[in-house]
Amino acid sequence: MKIQVHENRTCFFFSFFVVCFFLLIQNSQQQRPQNTTCPFKYLYSFGDGITDIGNTVRVLPFGPFLPAARSPYGQTFPGQPTGRWSDGRTAVDYIGSDLGLPNIVPYLSMRGSTSNDGVIFSAARSTTLDRLFFKLRGVAIPPYAIPLSGQLRWFKAYLSSICSTPQDCANIVGDSVIILGDIEANDIGYSLEQGKSIQQVETYVPFIIRALIEAATELIRMGATRVVLTGSVPVGCYPYILTALQTNNATAYDDLGCLKSVNDLILSKNQLLQEAVTNLAAQFPNVGVYYAGIYDSVQSIIRQSSISGNMTLKACCGIGGQYNYNSRRFCGSRGVPVCTNPNEYIYWDGLHFTQDLYAQYTNIVVPPFLPVLGCTSN
Repeated sequence: MKIQVHENRTCFFFSFFVVCFFLLIQNSQQQRPQNTTCPFKYLYSFGDGITDIGNTVRVLPFGPFLPAARSPYGQTFPGQPTGRWSDGRTAVDYIGSDLGLPNIVPYLSMRGSTSNDGVIFSAARSTTLDRLFFKLRGVAIPPYAIPLSGQLRWFKAYLSSICSTPQDCANIVGDSVIILGDIEANDIGYSLEQGKSIQQVETYVPFIIRALIEAATELIRMGATRVVLTGSVPVGCYPYILTALQTNNATAYDDLGCLKSVNDLILSKNQLLQEAVTNLAAQFPNVGVYYAGIYDSVQSIIRQSSISGNMTLKACCGIGGQYNYNSRRFCGSRGVPVCTNPNEYIYWDGLHFTQDLYAQYTNIVVPPFLPVLGCTSN
């Protein structure tokens, strides 16, 4: 596996060729890391539904009534809803396990408990930018979403509950790896879904990049010694985007059936974020600041899925239209069917992935990252 780590070990990403080669030859079924030992004790994560393991359903008063709080969410694992927006585990469950830190908990479920391997502050459907930014531009954000600034406030509240001095807090933050990412896909997706043009949304990207870098900088100043910022997945392949922006213009789609203009925007944003991460690392040479690219790994899985004939761009749980998605009859609503084998699908409810997809792409991305973080495993 070829890994490119830029000077100062600041930037980590895979080329498309390498990921695709790895996937096709090994079918992403290599054994997951076992008995991993890392030079840190905790995992903290900020993001959206890719890494939310139960926060959004606890955001009052809306949370208990959200789809992820009821069946069929959680049907694959653990057999009942847990607040994860999937049929089972999400990406951060696999990341925690691969790091040897499996006992991670959602922030809003802690109730004073401090016995864990890390805390997840991610909240599904959330954005990088604050509500006011979108309100001024006529874009609606779900009332239960917790923008990145709100997740950072949760983090500070959490620290104040477990440490007594600033130095104690800095020591705890320094003894962790912090993951920031793919939350910005919502900033872009919401805007496009609600009628903003690609050109309009392009103007949001500098604000998104700045917010992510400012958040990472704040965490570093709080004592963080390892910060991973992840790029976005191919948003132009999501059933909800394909449904909202459906067109009869065949040239709008790539060979996988995804919207080219949307994915081009995501690739451009990812490149700008990667450059910003490299610059941030230069400012903090004694801190491990990394960019993790996940776009290519997910795109490779989509490509392989299309070759094998699986239901590539359809939602497993949904109803209606070419992509089995209807925002007014969302997964978990009465009368909305669910597929018999989620493992044959990439998308669970049209907005989030299946457990199987999370397992596949984290098994591509995480193992080569372990030595970069100073971890060892069998």
